[in-house]
Amino acid sequence: MDRIIFHIDVNNAFLSWTAIKLLNDGYKIDIREVASVIGGDENTRHGIVLAKSPVAKKMGIKTAMSIFEAKKICRDLKIFPPDMEWYRECSNRLMDYLNNYSPNIEQFSIDECFIDFTGTSYLYKDYVGLAYKIKDEIYKKFGFTVNIGVANNKLCAKMASDFEKPNKVHTLFKDEIVKKMWPLDVSELFMVGKATSSKLHNLKINSIKDLANTDINKLEKYFKKYSIYLHNASLGIDDSPVITKSDDRKSISVERTLKNDLDDENKIKNILIDELEEVIRELKNKKMFTKTISIIYKDVNFRKRSSQITLDNYSNNYNEIKDRLIELFNNTYNGNLVRLIGVRLSNLSKDVDYQLSIFNIDKEDNYDELEETIYEINKKFGSNVISTVSDKMYK
Repeated sequence: MDRIIFHIDVNNAFLSWTAIKLLNDGYKIDIREVASVIGGDENTRHGIVLAKSPVAKKMGIKTAMSIFEAKKICRDLKIFPPDMEWYRECSNRLMDYLNNYSPNIEQFSIDECFIDFTGTSYLYKDYVGLAYKIKDEIYKKFGFTVNIGVANNKLCAKMASDFEKPNKVHTLFKDEIVKKMWPLDVSELFMVGKATSSKLHNLKINSIKDLANTDINKLEKYFKKYSIYLHNASLGIDDSPVITKSDDRKSISVERTLKNDLDDENKIKNILIDELEEVIRELKNKKMFTKTISIIYKDVNFRKRSSQITLDNYSNNYNEIKDRLIELFNNTYNGNLVRLIGVRLSNLSKDVDYQLSIFNIDKEDNYDELEETIYEINKKFGSNVISTVSDKMYK
């Protein structure tokens, strides 16, 4: 049975939600219809454009532009501060409403989510029709618009919802991938960051079709194990589940809001490694193993996204997990300023089916003993009292 996944994304959420609050409070102008932005105080680190109206966008005002620059483009620009408490209230109301249709909801960020409708054909005979019904009801009930992507997995649902905006429903089913997804530039493939797309372009792999038709052995030379994701994604293959809140508790994670927005890759890597040490410590204390590693990013627009990678086997080996974490970061970081960064270990288990190569059994056994000794010393006397040479490489 094919899965049915919706991705619902609020159109220009911060500006739309601010507009609704202002109108409710008696403001006479719908700021979505004039040159306006959501931004912060020019004298603080928040003095940038977080969201802009369609009118402002046409004038050349861009997200992450300084308020000062935006004012030079439009002297009469209307500027409104972000109201995160109100945004969370709008988000919660939306999720509560969607819960009436299905409890299988994964909130991907404050303004978007995935819904799994698989196995509900006895309730809903026409899923595309259902998407239109939800879209229209949201506008009537809340006053803002959404895009909805309908597909057989999360990857394609997300890709579909990013097609033409706003207030649209798009599909990207298995039999539509060649026609709708393959002509797109590789930079538009979900979870492909700026560095990865640049490498692909340098290899003359420009479209998603080019990527799909590239031998995976060629990709492995440049992207190592991440080539598996690239290859599968270009074919529209994605088996990742919709993770509800109850499922998300079966994970270990740490997130940090940074004192200053960062785009320095080495500094971000060092923070990730520090966070990894924390979650590995908890993983070992619980005597558990993980198979899925995720990086959580929040940008200056307060939008969260996550990227994940799956290990070949369950593991709690710090260096193995660290290497895959750095590989994941290198392939998914898009070069934008980061406000929050986090690490999550999920797909946890105490029962491990660990497969070793016949060529490295002794090496693996000795290495695990060494790492366990280092871990116990650090546990007793404090973190980072002793480390391996490879630990120093990213510090």
